[in-house]
Amino acid sequence: MGKSQMRTLGIVDMHTAGEPVRIVTEGYPELTGTTILDKRREALAEHDALRKAMMLEPRGHAGMYGVIPVKPHAPEAAFAALFTHNEGYSTMCGHATIAIGKWLVESGQVAAQEPETRFALELPCGVVDVSCRVEAGRVVETAFESVPAFLSQKDAELDVPGFGRITCDISFGGAFYAILPASGLGLDFFSTPLERLVAAGTAITAAGRRNLGIAHPEEDDLGFLYGTILTDDAAGTEPSYNLCIFAEGQIDRSPTGSGVTARMARDHARGLVGEGAERRFMGPTGLPFHARITQVKDGTVRVRVAGQSAFSGTATFRIDPDDPLGHGFVLPATYGALRE
Repeated sequence: MGKSQMRTLGIVDMHTAGEPVRIVTEGYPELTGTTILDKRREALAEHDALRKAMMLEPRGHAGMYGVIPVKPHAPEAAFAALFTHNEGYSTMCGHATIAIGKWLVESGQVAAQEPETRFALELPCGVVDVSCRVEAGRVVETAFESVPAFLSQKDAELDVPGFGRITCDISFGGAFYAILPASGLGLDFFSTPLERLVAAGTAITAAGRRNLGIAHPEEDDLGFLYGTILTDDAAGTEPSYNLCIFAEGQIDRSPTGSGVTARMARDHARGLVGEGAERRFMGPTGLPFHARITQVKDGTVRVRVAGQSAFSGTATFRIDPDDPLGHGFVLPATYGALRE
């Protein structure tokens, strides 16, 4: 998009368990790529300035998360979406999928049926089945059934600055995560300051990206370490807390839908939970996601993840060609960076 071109973007803001979901409803260019991964590459190559305008300050913040609606390629899908954050584009996002379900049904883009509305949603990681529990025309809970999830690397070892040699699992739930209890770092999950946990997660992700070979069996575009999930020490199917740190140190305020999926896949592979097992997960706000293994097949599992979302506002964003910060900015690490 040229600097001289004025652009306005229509926005619907939502959140799921406190994690923001910013949906662009008007003004974003139509993506012409054939597959959804083609569209994801096109968004990055040709329209990334718009992602920055929506996600970063002054309109967003370091923890903002977004949705770009696109035309589906999969014939069974009623809708398709790309996911954005402060650093780039996700391959899967459970909290945003939960919000999309509510938005589509309550805006009439998917016809509401009570007590349950079902449809297929195409995402970069694949097609997921979405179900919305509808009462008096309102969506009171949304669930999705994940793409095949699996434990990719068991007991992977990493040298992490500040923590020495640590052991974690690499698991895929639509995106790849390093998963380990905070106690594995010598930290108490509940008493350690959040800032310290985030720094640890960021360091683990950076070390994993440098030293671990991450590959998806079908799509090269999915083969990267998205983030790190630190957990408490709850066992089996007990309720559990986790903290997901992704992108450039971004904190998921929700329990993380794809992360919950990855945790269930990892726990199944380790023999800790079986098919039909249910578990409740909480993130930094304490609001839960409910997860259940619905299918076990060929070394993978499918996981149903359910949660609640809410609308928080609407806006029209104006990107003024005379505004030097029109496409967003990130605070510098030092003032010296401004002189470079």
